[in-house]
Amino acid sequence: MLTEVQKRAQLAVTATFITNGLVVGAFVSRIPDIKIALDISKSTLSLCLLASALGVFAALPVAGKLCAKHGSSPVAFYGSLALVLTWTLQSFTFFAVWAFALSAFLAGYSLATQDVAMNSHAVTLEHQSSTRLMSVFHGMFSLGGFSGGIIGGVFSQLNISYRLQTIIICVAITGVALAVRNLWLPGSVDIHELEPGTKMHRPAIIWLFGIFGLCSTIGEGAVGDWGGVLTRETYGASPFVSAIPYVVFSATMITGRFLGDRFATKFGAARVLASGGLIASLGMITGLFIDSTAGTIFGWFWMGSGLSVAIPLLFSAAGSLANARFAGQIAPAQAVAMVSGISYFGFIVGPPVIGFISDATTLRTAMFLPAVLALTIVASARFARNA
Repeated sequence: MLTEVQKRAQLAVTATFITNGLVVGAFVSRIPDIKIALDISKSTLSLCLLASALGVFAALPVAGKLCAKHGSSPVAFYGSLALVLTWTLQSFTFFAVWAFALSAFLAGYSLATQDVAMNSHAVTLEHQSSTRLMSVFHGMFSLGGFSGGIIGGVFSQLNISYRLQTIIICVAITGVALAVRNLWLPGSVDIHELEPGTKMHRPAIIWLFGIFGLCSTIGEGAVGDWGGVLTRETYGASPFVSAIPYVVFSATMITGRFLGDRFATKFGAARVLASGGLIASLGMITGLFIDSTAGTIFGWFWMGSGLSVAIPLLFSAAGSLANARFAGQIAPAQAVAMVSGISYFGFIVGPPVIGFISDATTLRTAMFLPAVLALTIVASARFARNA
């Protein structure tokens, strides 16, 4: 059971997860408009987006150290303000590609800083309350992303500029950050700074959790990006129908994450992870063998259901291990940052890898890769049980 103090902290973490997802969804939905505003090619746009991803990777180890030294709550608060500043700045840099790429790097950096801090605080809250919360928090991120996508789509349809959209959203995020500032647990509760001269230990099992997370995010990135292309180009679906696989995938991801903590508490994280991996893999393979638009929707439904629990439970397990078995060697925030850094690489490599394989074979054949990789999540269950 959560105390009143912990319930207030839960509200602060929930609000921050939503704002983090909101920014991502609102940005992704306006990428076509950004391309037009910059007047650049697809390849140049890819490099700009890569700059944002590099910002994420650059921030992860630094954010982990900051959380270990100062506690996750102040890093989460100031990371939210940095996110507002850099994201607003980005909307004023359409005058030159280099300026936009630089601002995209800074925006990715601040986004990752907030991400590590909110996940670290979630781990601390779970540890203090002995209550599983991470999956629901990530469900809130997915809900924020879904809402941001809708907002971006509506603003784009109404010809409201990306800059105005960003300012409106960032004003709202600033208000949320200030409103929940005093609800966080104090920074002192999760300071885990190592003794001077002590070298941080990176346990092999934390690396493993990152690799398992990588296999999951490769699936998330590939399924999210290629479902519409598969149904439209391979099966001749209409534009509306070709959007259904992604909508179904997103909906099952949100639903699965809201239910994940309840299932993990009742059946154990290891069983939920193993079941999720099997459901994702077998459902996807079955859908691909059906070889139709309906089969794609079927596969995407089960892929979202199965993968939804993987990342939250792996983050939670990494933080728990750092607290229980590696105290004084690696801080929970640094363990979460490690798993994040390895896992999130899948969002970058997944879609292009599927593209390369599909060029050599077919897109349908290429989509068997994430289905097979989902089976590795079954293997993660044994290690999660130890955590």
